[in-house]
Amino acid sequence: EVAEVDRVAVDLTRRQVVVEHRLGSDAVTAALESLDLDTEFLGSGDVDAGDVSSSEHDTTRETVDPRRERRGLWIALAINVAFFVGEMTFGVLSRSMGLIADAVDMGADASVYALSLVAVGTSVARKKRLARASGYLQFGLATAGLVEVLRRFATDSGPPDSSTMVVVASLALVGNVTTLLVLHRIRTGEAHMQASWIFTTNDVKANALVIVAAIAVGVTDSAVPDLVAGA
Repeated sequence: EVAEVDRVAVDLTRRQVVVEHRLGSDAVTAALESLDLDTEFLGSGDVDAGDVSSSEHDTTRETVDPRRERRGLWIALAINVAFFVGEMTFGVLSRSMGLIADAVDMGADASVYALSLVAVGTSVARKKRLARASGYLQFGLATAGLVEVLRRFATDSGPPDSSTMVVVASLALVGNVTTLLVLHRIRTGEAHMQASWIFTTNDVKANALVIVAAIAVGVTDSAVPDLVAGA
């Protein structure tokens, strides 16, 4: 929250930060080094000068039309709401904790996209608050899901329907990959969009885990793989 800093673009994949500022480079470098993240200074220059590489220039000036951002988030929201309802329904019918937990996660992500839609076009501070609220929501739902897993472990419930688990989790995987493709087109370094991206990439891993658990349930005729996936 420094007045002389105009923009901060974060690229998590390349682990790079580009800062547009009206300060000395030493002040910016010192601020980043205070985070103890093994910061390495890569270079600086006028963003309008010809000596700045095109890749740096593009990263610094990357912008997204708010209307396009909203449209992408609405698509992601619709996909997650649909799979929340579908996975929860089939999770209950098949007695699969893995599907139920995945459904809860999809529902949490739907709320994340809703919060992100509220954040589009608002101040950086509000986007950060909404991203933080998304994290708290995920943590709360995860805690509730873990309690249910422990309850099922204690009551020694029978194995779920593994065929239903495979089919539904595979469809959810397709839905999450589609969501990632949509988000990739509107991806920026801002906190609310990074939150959406991180949660959905985690969902893809969770879908794959449920599929593996379903196969293990079918082989072992035990509920344990499903409960582990739910946990």
